[in-house]
Formats: sequence, C-alpha cells, structure tokens
Amino acid sequence: MEQAVAECVSLLGAVAEWEWEGVRAGRLDWDCRQTAVHTAEVLIAYAGQLAGREQDGWSPFELSMEENTGNADVLRVIRTTGALLAAAIRTAPRHVRAFHPYPFRSANREGFAAMGVVEVLLHTHDICEGLGLSYEPAPELCDFVLTRLFPHVQPGPTPWPTLLWATGRGELPGRVPLTEWRWNNNLVIDAERLTLEGVTPAAATDLSTVGDGGFAWIEGGPVEGTRVGAGLVYKQYEDGVHRPEWGMYVLVRREDGRALGAMGFHGVPDEAGRVEIGYDLVEGARGHGYATEALRTLSAWALERDEVRTVVANVERGNQPSQNVLARAGFTQVAEDPELLTYELREPREG
Repeated sequence: MEQAVAECVSLLGAVAEWEWEGVRAGRLDWDCRQTAVHTAEVLIAYAGQLAGREQDGWSPFELSMEENTGNADVLRVIRTTGALLAAAIRTAPRHVRAFHPYPFRSANREGFAAMGVVEVLLHTHDICEGLGLSYEPAPELCDFVLTRLFPHVQPGPTPWPTLLWATGRGELPGRVPLTEWRWNNNLVIDAERLTLEGVTPAAATDLSTVGDGGFAWIEGGPVEGTRVGAGLVYKQYEDGVHRPEWGMYVLVRREDGRALGAMGFHGVPDEAGRVEIGYDLVEGARGHGYATEALRTLSAWALERDEVRTVVANVERGNQPSQNVLARAGFTQVAEDPELLTYELREPREG
C-alpha cells in the first residue's frame, strides 16, 4: 500500500502545478482533479470499513476537501489516507472481514490492501494518461493485485498490461478488449464450527510449495493432499480456466482461527450439472466431525447453484474413514471399480 501511494505522490507531485481541472483522466468521465480526489476518498473509505469492522454496508461518512485546496494538497490527502488504510490493514486480525459489495459482500485485510493498491495504480494511470505522462508501476504491485482480485484472469506476458486489460484500460494480443469488469474477492462460507475460506492464486502458489498460504495451521498441516490440490488451482489459474468459487477452500476453526485442512472442487460443473468434490484433514483434526460439517456445508452451497444437479466424490476402497464421512454427509454410493468407490449427493426433488 505504502509503495503504491509513494509512487503516485512522487510522480504526480512533479506536475502538481499543472492544470488538472477540465482535463479528462484517461477513459474516465472525471477530470484529473476529480480522479485524484476520488482516490483519496476510496482509501479512507476502505480504512473506515476495515477499522470499524463494518458488516452491513458502508460506514456513513464522506471525505471533503477544504475550499481553495490545490493539487498538491490533494496529493497530501492521498498520502494521509493511504497511511490510514495501511495502518488499518496492519492492525486487523487475519480473520476479520468487512463489508464490500463486490462480489460476495465482504473482504479481509488482504482484500482491502489489494483493492486499495489497484485504486491507486489505476487512477494514477488515468491521471497520467490525461496529462500525457508515462507511468508504469512496479511489477510486484501489479502481480499482488492480479493474484488476489483477478483470479479469473489468465496471467499475461507481463503484469501491468494484463491489469490494464483486465480493467478495461488496455489491449492484449489474442484477447477481446473489455468494456465491463469487476474484481473478485475470495468467497467465504460459514459453517457451524468452521469457516471455509476460498483460496486465491497467491495463496495457492504458496501452499503448493512449502508455505502456509497465509493461514495459521494446526500442527502437522498443511498435508500433502492440500499442497497437491493447491498446485492444481494455480495451474488452472495459469491456464485461464480457474473459476474461484469452484476451486479450493481452507477449513478454518472458528474458536482459534487455526486451519485444519482443505476441501474443494476439481473444476466447474459439467453440462450434466455434475461437480466433483475432494477433501483432506490434518491428522490431529480427524475424528471430530469437521470433514462431515464442511462437506455438508459446501455440498449444500453447490446444490443451491442453478448449474449444479449432483455433487460427486470418489474415494479409495481402503479409505473407510472418508467413506464414513460421505455417508454421514448424505452421499450414496453409486458405482465402483477395482480402486475407487463413487458417491453422489443429488439436489432435492420437488413434489
């Protein structure tokens, strides 16, 4: 956050004496002055959401500039509101989520950090485009944003042109220009004792190697199955076929915020409305009903979607504990082969 703001203030500070009012900011309907003020407004709004733990809507306040403030004054406010957002991010616990409308009505501290960064990057670009200046932010900032807010966007050759394309501000060879776009904070699904937290591409690449994905795990985690699954998620992202809701979720225990395992889908539902699910738990979390609770919750979520008719799970013949989990979650065995048993859970039929 601080790096993005510092680059913005430094670059635009050099042209603060130029005329910003009446000069259109890139492809926006605002002029450069309005765009700068908006940047400050959104940074303090995000800080307010996260610091106030707002759950049901926007905190009811707004930023106003004093009369006769110049462009340099607006940049001072951007620096200040950026610092306030950075402080709110640093002090918010990992599990805290606050209201943001797109697309699942909440974001955690990492989501607000990414949204703040993308606002600064894009609106600095817009202002520079209007003023005829050259601007290209640090690649790591663009990558940070793309792997947290744009999991549905296939990575391009370099991150900055990819971000501009993903936000309707540029073109990429072989891709149709966008006229509408939305970012995508990770989905979180609540269960009784658990929270199922959607895994971003950034978390997936960390989990697939030796990292913790940003989660605090109980002893023994994450297990190998989680790392393999995370690797598949990141491969789907690289291939441009990842759909976040149909990816991986880490199972986080509410009472202490510890991650116990992972559960997720192997891909999007097929044309017949079938979607396959898989899961694993750290050994120390087994035998407490966590897998059953998570499986019931995630399967119910899937069956509420119009595109899903059946949730499918395949389990090894010798894995009796996993078979028991499926049975307790309401799944029925429907097929078998020499190695695997196939279970299904179907949507309830009306009438």
